[in-house]
Amino acid sequence: MLGADGKLWVVKFQNNPQDVRVLANELIATRLAAAVGLTVPKSDVVEVTEWLVANTLDMFVEMPKGQRERYTAGLQFGSQFVGGLMPGQVVDYLPEQQLDEVRNLVEFAGMLCIDKWAGNCNGRQAVFERKPRERKYRATFIDQGFCFNAGEWTFPDSPLRGVYQRNQVYARVTGWESFEPWLSRVEAMEAGTLWEIAEAVPPEWYGGDTDVIERLMEQMLRRRLRVRELIGEFRDSNREPFPMWASGKKIVVPRQFAEISGVGKFVM
Repeated sequence: MLGADGKLWVVKFQNNPQDVRVLANELIATRLAAAVGLTVPKSDVVEVTEWLVANTLDMFVEMPKGQRERYTAGLQFGSQFVGGLMPGQVVDYLPEQQLDEVRNLVEFAGMLCIDKWAGNCNGRQAVFERKPRERKYRATFIDQGFCFNAGEWTFPDSPLRGVYQRNQVYARVTGWESFEPWLSRVEAMEAGTLWEIAEAVPPEWYGGDTDVIERLMEQMLRRRLRVRELIGEFRDSNREPFPMWASGKKIVVPRQFAEISGVGKFVM
């Protein structure tokens, strides 16, 4: 949608078929990612008037069972459209040889910190923008609606949730240093930063019950120091996402040697 500021915005409405809370999820998680220095679109609360809804063609949302419902007016979530009014080139998929040349490919490790922290139950999504006369793309991380388990606001953690579909973006990870500075910024984020972000969420996006959003933020504060554990579970999964990981490799001792008693220690 074209905003009053003259810029293009991707707008998610309160009566979307997922849940009204996904608007809060988008705002909170996008601003958390921005707070640690990751490349995400500018996000904001945008107002869509009754007049605009009534006088705009196709202002309908597709609901389950083939039903259509007119969008509701009011406060919605908006993120600036990557590329703006005059995009160079914006794509959601790159072949392998170009993916290796993405300017900020290392940020996929940083975004993994946010996705694990916020319990993203969807796959990580990104778009790639190349400005006119530029050769390389830059990744922008979009669609945080399924953080906090969408409308449930729970954290059913699983190693393969919240990760990008292609291991190639993690191929340069060599250890915990590859997650810096983002991981340390998550772990050290002050409570005031989270509360400030939460206060920007319109009450109608979570039913007006402030106790609910306070509990969510309290959980997020407690989870800061679990992010390494959650990344470690992904690292140790059968997907084997970090082939260059330098630490934590195990040497498997053959069973027959392990069972021999009275043998001294080997120095390797």
